[in-house]
Amino acid sequence: MIYGAMNFPVMPVVEEIHSFAGLGFDYLELAMDPPEAHYSIVSENRLAITEALADHGMGIVCHLPTFVSTADLTESIRRASVTEMKQSLSVAADLGAQKAVLHPPMISGMGTYVSERIRGYALEFISDMVDMSEVLGVTICLENMMPRNGFGVEPSELDMLFWRFPSLQFTLDTGHANLEQGGSTRLAELVERFGERLGHAHLSDNRGVYDDHFPLGSGTIDFQRLANALKEIGYDGTVTFEVFDEDRNLLVQSRDLWKDMVG
Repeated sequence: MIYGAMNFPVMPVVEEIHSFAGLGFDYLELAMDPPEAHYSIVSENRLAITEALADHGMGIVCHLPTFVSTADLTESIRRASVTEMKQSLSVAADLGAQKAVLHPPMISGMGTYVSERIRGYALEFISDMVDMSEVLGVTICLENMMPRNGFGVEPSELDMLFWRFPSLQFTLDTGHANLEQGGSTRLAELVERFGERLGHAHLSDNRGVYDDHFPLGSGTIDFQRLANALKEIGYDGTVTFEVFDEDRNLLVQSRDLWKDMVG
């Protein structure tokens, strides 16, 4: 497997590359969020970023913006959010990323009362992103979301999305899968159903209540069971450790623990 870590977007991207290289990671997962990793800032610093990656022999996976509203009921907000996503995908391609992680849109606010309309906007957005990704040569890896997202959470709904969009691959997020009732069952079912579409993974631990981004072994997720399942399907792709803590040695500890589990 290939191991990476995600930048903290308030830090300059080049500094984050040097930091993760020093910890021995294979690639940077670039969270393309402001203030320091907005697509406009990344584009301005593209040469410095690509040179830093090359100097350290690191690859890159891009994570498209999180804090946007691509299925919003307000048309101007929705269109602006979709534009942010498309511009970010274009810059991801310029950086040489072969994968881009995408969050399914959220159903929130008044949208909870007209959820089918929101789902329509969501499908339109995903379709546009898939079409663009195929032109750019970047694979979209759709991430399973936490229950409060309201869309793209349960295996049955994701099954519809992967059937509808054959070129989509799957980003398995262990923290999202483990939340609320039936978390361990949901995680196992996601691997069983979408193992053939698995293109990327986010590993972090929690206790089933909040998306805590704890180090592996600090919560209730059975990572040994997951490691066995991924070995069984022969997955050897990218794995990002989403352990968000000031002590980045916890990233290394989580990576080493996972390496032991996968043997």
